[in-house]
Amino acid sequence: MFIGILLALLAGMLVSVQTLFNNKVSASVHSHTTTALVLGMGFIASAGMGLAVEGAEFLHWQVMPIWFWFSGLIGIGVVTSVVKSVNLIGPSAATAIVMASQMVCAVWWDSAGWFGLEQVPFSWQKAIGITALIAGLLVFKYKPKAKSAVFDNANGYPVVQNT
Repeated sequence: MFIGILLALLAGMLVSVQTLFNNKVSASVHSHTTTALVLGMGFIASAGMGLAVEGAEFLHWQVMPIWFWFSGLIGIGVVTSVVKSVNLIGPSAATAIVMASQMVCAVWWDSAGWFGLEQVPFSWQKAIGITALIAGLLVFKYKPKAKSAVFDNANGYPVVQNT
């Protein structure tokens, strides 16, 4: 379990770094070009590492439902959507919303037992956790504007203004 937690933490860090890098790439090229570069480089690196680590076993694939073969197409939507959302709302807000969406969908699919997952009953603890996560996002993104004191030159008294 400890290794699983460490790998999940590493994945989160890598996703946030990749998001920042992808945003910088998309500043120089179109978003679909960014997606092609990211997924293309990922394919080349994954294929090379797979062959180096697993050898010929890398090419022995087990039978699986046909729809699982389309996960790479889902990756196109992931990269394109994240790049566009970072450009529109910023990296912190985009990453937080992506994480919340992942959590809501994962709980939904677990509870429904979709995609071959073992069905896990929905509980009030999960409802509270999702509600707290979404509330935290709202607090994070929509904090009130700070007030600053500006001095009136005529009498020297501070005048509070919204900034």
